[in-house]
Amino acid sequence: MYSAWHNFLPCHQLVKVGDQITAGRKLPESLNKNLTLHLRSVNNFFAAGGSNYRELTFTPGQITPVALKPGRLEMSMKLFGFLPLHRMTVSVVAPPMVIPGGHSIGILTQSEGVLVVGEAPVLKDGGQYFPARLAHISIGDIIMEANGMKIESEGQLQEIIDQCGSKGKEVALLVKHGDKTLKKKIKPVLCDKTGRFRIGLFIKGAAAGVGTMTFYVPQSGIYGALGHIIADSASGRIINLQNGKIVDASIKNLHPGRKGQPGEKLGVFTGNNDVIGNIEKNTPFGIFGHLDKNLVNSIYRRPIPIAMKYQIQTGPAEILTVLHDNKLEEFGIDIEKVITGDNQGKDMIIRITDPDLLNRSGGIIQGMSGSPIIQKGKLAGAVTHVFVNDPTQGYAVAAENMLMEVNLIYHKGNENIAS
Repeated sequence: MYSAWHNFLPCHQLVKVGDQITAGRKLPESLNKNLTLHLRSVNNFFAAGGSNYRELTFTPGQITPVALKPGRLEMSMKLFGFLPLHRMTVSVVAPPMVIPGGHSIGILTQSEGVLVVGEAPVLKDGGQYFPARLAHISIGDIIMEANGMKIESEGQLQEIIDQCGSKGKEVALLVKHGDKTLKKKIKPVLCDKTGRFRIGLFIKGAAAGVGTMTFYVPQSGIYGALGHIIADSASGRIINLQNGKIVDASIKNLHPGRKGQPGEKLGVFTGNNDVIGNIEKNTPFGIFGHLDKNLVNSIYRRPIPIAMKYQIQTGPAEILTVLHDNKLEEFGIDIEKVITGDNQGKDMIIRITDPDLLNRSGGIIQGMSGSPIIQKGKLAGAVTHVFVNDPTQGYAVAAENMLMEVNLIYHKGNENIAS
């Protein structure tokens, strides 16, 4: 019977210090009457009815245990006192207070050079040629220099390739492959299809696009943004952001979303002159790193607490985002569903309800990913995806999942929090 409840009740629950320890979901009253909970401490203790315990059997409503300090507990549930129903691990944590984001940011995949994101054959005389492959250049490499010149854009590299090809010369490249920097020489081939000299690669410049900051921790300087992973749209490969940067961005225009056609924010940023932080992790729950300066929120000037997933409720909430220049604004939404289980960042279904936001953007648009969701004064999560057939709806990631990615709610004695 255990497995039958895994889709309804979590197998692992995070509980904040000082909060009540519950089943994680509201159970039907008919079930509660015949349910017995057994709570056992692994490396912690808890309070119940004015006393401290390391192990306790009770029925819901009879007594409510409270988490006292970070650690780990095991909970088992039985019907009629003997029929196994469900088991879960309860991790007691003490998450930090955070400054909510909403600010638009530009994402640079690396500080200089262009990224190799795919291969494309050069078509000549009925044959296919891959000059760069013969030089052992592969997807994920970064082309830093060509003929001694630092490369900053795709167009700049193409111009150098054309110049070398028209003179029958090789182009000398400085390529970063993992931790190594290598020198390569490639002879461009004139492509019959395009009429240009090529070396057989798809490349992308340093900019990966515009997104939104989710939170910032003043004590550590750690930030989280986007709420989802960054991958190349053509190849689907996860982009290596180890040397990436985030920069200030300004929104100059919007393309509103429509059914079947996602909208987008159109932002501008000048690049390395506006760097505000680095990128250390690119994960299914967002990008993370450290900021070079404090984040100032004009709406929430002081840090706010995190809402754990069991505290998130269906109903009204707000999001913070930028629609024009750098102006941070607050808009109304509804959290329509809170989803249990491991959903790779799809922890909630939300709907935009604010008439002003619907009029200006049509709903959720590209560039809004990472916009923080605030419910009852707590950071509940971040916007991540839009429903293509209904831009007023989309998915959101829970804040606790983002904080777990950078061990902000990890406790040394809590071995399985980050697993």
